[in-house]
Amino acid sequence: MEKGSPYPQQQPQPQQYNQPPPAYAPPGQQSQATVVVTQQPNVLLRQNFREVPVRVTCPSCSADIMTATQFEIGMLTWLAAGMICLFGLWLGCCLIPFCLDACKDVVHTCPNCNHVVGKYSKLS
Repeated sequence: MEKGSPYPQQQPQPQQYNQPPPAYAPPGQQSQATVVVTQQPNVLLRQNFREVPVRVTCPSCSADIMTATQFEIGMLTWLAAGMICLFGLWLGCCLIPFCLDACKDVVHTCPNCNHVVGKYSKLS
């Protein structure tokens, strides 16, 4: 041990790697590699339709489109009109929900082929 050095000098250990021996085919035979091919499943993403048009691929004509939206009377419209009638506003105020797009369901259609792509119901 040298003076001034707190620890004795050690020789580094040689690194040893455990490797398996190479595989050899017996004479007269060729080795064959096995190839495994996996197929990825098709994943369908569910599109969330709301009040605004969305960009989708039309399932009917396979075009990349921006949907056209139309408002139609749905269950929320009838429920709102019924509630207004129950509270005594039956003199015409019960017709207000039929005039408001906020109370109606939204139907998304393809502008190319007019196929219904999706529907947004306010009560679901």
